Amino acid sequence: MGFLRIEAVSRVFPGVRGGAPTRALERTDLEVQDNDFICILGPSGCGKSTLLRIVAGLDRPTTGRVLLDGQAVERAGPDRGMVFQSYTLFPWLSVKENILFGSRSTEAKAAALIEKIGLRGFENHYPKMLSGGMQQRTALARALANDPKILLLDEPFGALDNQTRALMQELLLGIWEADRKTVLFVTHDIDEAIFMANRVAVMSARPGRIKTIVDTRFDKNDPDIFKNPAFVEKVDEIWNLVRDEAIEAQGTRR
Repeated sequence: MGFLRIEAVSRVFPGVRGGAPTRALERTDLEVQDNDFICILGPSGCGKSTLLRIVAGLDRPTTGRVLLDGQAVERAGPDRGMVFQSYTLFPWLSVKENILFGSRSTEAKAAALIEKIGLRGFENHYPKMLSGGMQQRTALARALANDPKILLLDEPFGALDNQTRALMQELLLGIWEADRKTVLFVTHDIDEAIFMANRVAVMSARPGRIKTIVDTRFDKNDPDIFKNPAFVEKVDEIWNLVRDEAIEAQGTRR
């Protein structure tokens, strides 16, 4: 059995003001192994974030279930650490206070996390005093504070500039390799998905489902990985899969 199992999960949202309901997710299955790093790709509106929120326990599926380490997911819990694209920090709390908020962590653990994410010396700074990358480092540390079984990330680097994004990618990969975390990562960036993940799950147009899973195991320490012919070929392969679904999604909307 997989460490995380998504079994026949679907999600239908009720219609607004008597309108027709919206089927966001078709019956979806996915099995994630311990220490897996899986990226989820798909056209806009295909249900990537909805699926992640269901795994996080922030939303309930219309059908199906999610099992984490054999236990049914029914609500949010400390065994899942969530990072959103927006930094979602409390502006009135310092870096250290944000990391400790709502966690079972100690000040010593918070200090260790601050060191790990490269924010030593900024413990008492408030979010408005930090750059976007530093705020997202804080959000990542907060997600790690309870030592969760799995990290769930919803386009966490989408709002960052390219240089900061690359540094955050390396930071997350370092944490994944050192702490043996399991990671489910939603992104719209194909290069990012292939670089970071062991496998990429490509979703269909809405109502979304897992269309196919592509193996993307490359040497992440290769300084020329993005020029590697096999990497470039994989980008083309996944781009064609996503492109077909994006064209279908646009046709459906029209």
